[in-house]
Order: sequence, then C-alpha cells, then structure tokens
Amino acid sequence: MRPPEPPEALVGGPTQLPVAAPATVRRQVRALLARHRRPFAALVAFNSVAAVAALVGPQVLGRVVQQVSDGTATVAGVDRLALWFAVALVVQTVFTRSARMRAAVLGEWILADLREDFVTRSVSLPLGVVERAGTGDLVTRATTDVDRLAWAVRQAVPEMAVAAVTAVFVGGALVLTSPVLALAWLVAVPPILLSSRWYFRRAPQAYAAELTAYSQVNSALAETVDGGRTVEAYRLGEQRIPLTDRRIRRWISWERYTMSLRTVWFPSVEAAYVLPIATVLALGGALYARGTVTLTEVTAAVLYTQMLVEPVDLLLMWFDELQTGQAALARLLGVHEVPAPEVDEGAEPTSRAIRARDVRFAYREGRDVLHGVDLDVEPGSRVAVVGPSGAGKSTLGRLLAGIHGPRTGSVSMGDVALSTLPAETVRRHVALVTQEHHVFVGTLRDNLLLARPGADDVELATALQAVDADGWVAALEHGLDTRVGAGALRLTPGQAQQVALARLVLADPHTLVLDEATSLLDPRAARHLERSLAAVLAGRTVVAVAHRLHTAHDADVVAVVEGGRVTEYGSHDELVSAGGAYAALWRSWRDDGDNGQDGDDRAVNDGGTADVEPETQ
Repeated sequence: MRPPEPPEALVGGPTQLPVAAPATVRRQVRALLARHRRPFAALVAFNSVAAVAALVGPQVLGRVVQQVSDGTATVAGVDRLALWFAVALVVQTVFTRSARMRAAVLGEWILADLREDFVTRSVSLPLGVVERAGTGDLVTRATTDVDRLAWAVRQAVPEMAVAAVTAVFVGGALVLTSPVLALAWLVAVPPILLSSRWYFRRAPQAYAAELTAYSQVNSALAETVDGGRTVEAYRLGEQRIPLTDRRIRRWISWERYTMSLRTVWFPSVEAAYVLPIATVLALGGALYARGTVTLTEVTAAVLYTQMLVEPVDLLLMWFDELQTGQAALARLLGVHEVPAPEVDEGAEPTSRAIRARDVRFAYREGRDVLHGVDLDVEPGSRVAVVGPSGAGKSTLGRLLAGIHGPRTGSVSMGDVALSTLPAETVRRHVALVTQEHHVFVGTLRDNLLLARPGADDVELATALQAVDADGWVAALEHGLDTRVGAGALRLTPGQAQQVALARLVLADPHTLVLDEATSLLDPRAARHLERSLAAVLAGRTVVAVAHRLHTAHDADVVAVVEGGRVTEYGSHDELVSAGGAYAALWRSWRDDGDNGQDGDDRAVNDGGTADVEPETQ
C-alpha cells in the first residue's frame, strides 16, 4: 500500500502557509489545558464518579449469580442488591449527563480560544506572506480545518477523557476482582500494539497531506472564481479546468489512502478484542473447576472484561479522529511559524522624506521584479510612476507604502527603515489606495469608522463630501445606518471605491500612495472626484502610479519604470524634451486623445483625465 503523489505544496508547488511542528502543537495543547484546568479537572471528577458508579453493576450481578448457585438467595437479599444497582445507575446517569454537558462547554471555550488566536495571528501576518500563499489556503484553514478541529474538540477530547477514566477504573476493578483473570488482557496487547504502530506511522502524514491537497483544491477554485473575468478574457478555461481536476484527483487519492489505512487497522483491533473475553471464559472456567476462583469473581471478571473493551475501543477510535484534528490544529497553529518581522516599537520617523536605495524585490525566490531601484520622494511633492504593463510600478508603490519589505536594499522614511516600523506606525504616516476595496458587513458608518473610530457624523459627512459620495449616501433610506456588504445593500464598484477614499480622508496620513485609486469610476466621474480630492491632497506627499497620463503631467517628478528599473527621472517637461520612453508614451497618449475622444478628455492643462492611454499597470 503506497501513498499517492504528494500535494504540490510539498514538492515545490504553490507556496502555502507553514504547518506547525509537533512541538508547537503540544505546547499549545498544554497551554489550553492549563488555561482551562479547573473545568477540565471538574470534567475528570464527574467522569470518575460516573465510572465508579458503573462498577457496581458487575459486582451486584456476580453476587446474585453466586447466591443463586449456592442456594442462599432470598427475595430480600436480591431486592437489596437490586436497590444498590438502581442507586448506582441513577448516580451514573446524573454524573454522566453533567460530565457531557461540561465537556461540551469546555469544547466551545477551547474552540473560541483557538479561533480568536487564529484570527489575531492571521490579521497580523505580513501581507506578502498571505499573498504568496493565496486566499484559498487561509480560507481553508479558517473554515474546513476549524470544522474538523471542532469535531475533535467537541467529541474526541471529551470522549477520550471519559474513556480514559472509565478504562482506569474498570481495569482497576478487574485487577482487584481477580488478578489472574486480569492477565487475560495480555493476549490482546501484541495485535493491538503491532497494528496500531503500523497505522500511526502512516496516518499523521497522510491526514496532513489530505488537508493540504484539499486546501489546494480550494485555492484553485477561489482563484478561478475571483479571476473569472480574467479567465474569460484570456480564454484560460482550458488551463484552469485541468488544473482543478488534477488537484481534485490528488485530494481524492489521499482520501482513499487514509480510508485504506483504516480498513486494515480497524478490523485488526476489533479481532483483538475477542481474545481477552475468550481467554477469561476459558481460564475462569478452568480455575473455577479447580476451586481457585469463585463464580462471583468469574462473572464479574467476564463483565469487567466486556466493559473494558468499550473504553479501549473508544480511546483508539477517538485517537484516530485526533489525527485529523491534530493535522487541522497544526495547520491553524502554522500562522505561529511565520517569522514575525523585526520591528522597533519605539521608532518614529524624524522626517517625512521617503528614500529607496538599491531596492530589489521578488514575489518568488530567484525572480526579482525590481532590480536596484533608487527613488527620492520629498515631503509635499507629487511623484508619478509610469511605465508599461508589468514593469513593476505597483510593486514599487507597495514598497514605498511599507506593505512589503525589500529583499535587499532599503526603503526608509527619514532615517528609519519602513520595514522596522510597527504596522500601526507605518499606516499612521503612509496609506496605500488601490482599485481593490473591501466592503465589510455592517453599516456604512461602521465601514467609515474603521479609519478613525472616534469620528462623529459631521466628520463622516465631510469625508464623504470630499470624495463626492455625499449625494448617494444622503439618498439612502437609513443614511449612514444603512447596512452594506454581503446579504445587505450591495455597493457598486465605484461606490466601494469612494468609501475607501473617504476612509483615507478620515485616516489623514501625510503620505499617500495611489494605485488606480479612481480606476473603477467612469472617466467623467473620476475627473470630478480628482478635482474634489485636490483640496484633500493639498500639502500631502503623493506617489501616484499613473494610468492616466494627466497625472504625470501635473506631477512634480515623473519616474519611468521599465523592466523593474527606474530608467528616467525628472519633471514632465524635462522628460518630454529628452525624447525617451516617457516622451513616446506621452505622444501616443496625446495622439489617441486627438483621434476620437471628446475635448474634455483631451484636455490636459485644465485637469482633464483622458482614459485612452496605453495600459500602464
């Protein structure tokens, strides 16, 4: 029985978030138990009482059999033993119910801790790490892995606690009843140990690979759905479908492999349970015939042996379930394995000037997209970054905004490297605005207050007015209290972009990096919005990844990026006079504007925003 082909992430395929080492998992489990030691101790205590009460039954039945066999049984004696049995049964029922309720509550507390820890660690992950892993991996961990872990925490852990306590007490009762007959369990140990050793040498890695393969299925589906328009535009369906099919087949093959492991292990263990019962019956009968043991001892030993099978079986069965839970927990705790960036909590920039020196950056190892970039952004200046599609403009913008740290070189504000500043400090000074905006489920007011929690309605209205969103917000029946997002009012892409820009106004950073910040609006609306934002941008440092070249015309400095390098740097007039790549791009844009666009679109000096220039992503 050979394992299937490893998932792509294990053989140099798509990068995924790490999986926690066994030592990390054990440390986290110990920390959780220590945090909830009182509820866990109460759970063990209640289970212990229930287990002790369960031991009364075999002893009562053994005494009844012995009295009947000896001819000493009386109605009063049997009634008295039956009363003891009934009392024990009631105690067992009450404490078992209480134990299971406490186990369920404890499981929910533990799950709440794990979810809170996962969310806290996830939102603090470096953005570059999340982007390289893809959304599918993170979503799978937050959904499927949490669900599998929830089953283990709610069911496996409490059931194993019950089974372990029961096994200890039943085994102890069996030894006290007849040490000789208790030795019959030794015949079941070799087959159980050998089959379990064979199984657990393969199962943990198999379950981990199964979860990884499933995560890759989710990643492929999420990427295809999210990029559906791109898939259609470039006719990539014929490539995406086989990729998804291949990942699904790999996932199914791992599902089948783990199932095949269980089909070998379960029957082997079940067969081993028959051996001690048969041995107790045979040995007990022989010893009773010799007068070594009493009929009470034989009867109780057989019943205790039968009772011991169930908790042992539950322990093994739930331990198997824990393999899936452990694999899911290791994936959840994998966010702890991501190295935290080294930051200086007390650092504060002494100047607003941004300097990039010999910056190199790669999304994938060995494939730099920026090659030794140098760039100066003076306080209060406007810098336009232009160039052909795929040149690295947006990447450079993200580095200047402190989203990514350079592979080599430095990006600093004043005399402090952005990569050494806490994320909260960077966001207080620099903000990045792109065309990708998220509307959170909640009210419109909630979405705006993310940028400044203490803002009042007047400040919110001022921010909306600055981005030309006050009109459509005022038209809403409930105004700022209108619920938006999934399951509520769905904002148009342009409205979502205006909400994002309103957050920017509220956040009030001194440096802005704009990457297609108005691209989702039609050209006329974008022109109007940009004119409104002019007052907001006054006095701020602005780095604009320019897709409409009027932005470059109005900038103080233009940086032309080609092939991951800054090939030209200077004012608009200087670069046009130089006759290089920027001059050619400018002439192309102007010629296209003169051949079919309306006069307002062609206007540059009056602040127009022609939308016909070559793509400059």
